[in-house]
Amino acid sequence: MTVTLEVSEGVGTLRLDRPPMNALDVATQDRIKELAGEATRREDVRAVVVYGGEKVFAAGADIKEMQNMDHAAMVLRARDLQDSFTAVARIPKPVVAAVTGYALGGGCELALCADYRIAADNAKLGQPEILLGLIPGAGGTQRLPRLVGPSRAKDLIFTGRMVKADEALAIGLVDRVVPAADVYTEAHAWAAKLAQGPAIALRAAKEAIDTGVETDLETGLAVERNWFAGLFATEDRERGMRSFVEEGPGKAKFL
Repeated sequence: MTVTLEVSEGVGTLRLDRPPMNALDVATQDRIKELAGEATRREDVRAVVVYGGEKVFAAGADIKEMQNMDHAAMVLRARDLQDSFTAVARIPKPVVAAVTGYALGGGCELALCADYRIAADNAKLGQPEILLGLIPGAGGTQRLPRLVGPSRAKDLIFTGRMVKADEALAIGLVDRVVPAADVYTEAHAWAAKLAQGPAIALRAAKEAIDTGVETDLETGLAVERNWFAGLFATEDRERGMRSFVEEGPGKAKFL
């Protein structure tokens, strides 16, 4: 299998495994969508790490495969390509990308689908599609400017240049930089901590934030308001408030 899902401590690791560079061919894209759906449905998965292994996250699409596709073929495939990545973005649980080595093209776009990105100090990220006479097609023109701003996104997409980990951190493309040997451990620890949190409230927070940045303030406030009130019907809310009153803040244990 080119992608696997392994579960430990409430954390599902969605691992790319297509040596040597984790090129994202059609079969891998479809497998990502399938396992993102599985991670969404499984109750024992409460947070997710997206990981490409110790050497590389994903160096982009399978160019040899794409070279043989004409306009008609890509018209049929483009939606499926986007849908496979959107399935990761829509996992209603905390998702962290553990980025080692190259995250280019589709690899960078996959990292953009996570809620949080931890990168190795030797990581290199970018959207080099322009060098092929193309533009990003798996969400890069939309998710990248929402993350780093339009001007910085245009710089990366227009030039196709790669950024090293330190620059990626400075522009907000990644959230933490750690030694390469520690990337997966740090990402798993981030996810494991959240896996112990209130699952419905975390889902609500993610949906409220993601919806809010895509719409106007009034609509976003309405989404927040509805979720906020709805959480008062959950056992987690009762447990959290009871613990706060009886034991003080930060000591609640959620199921």
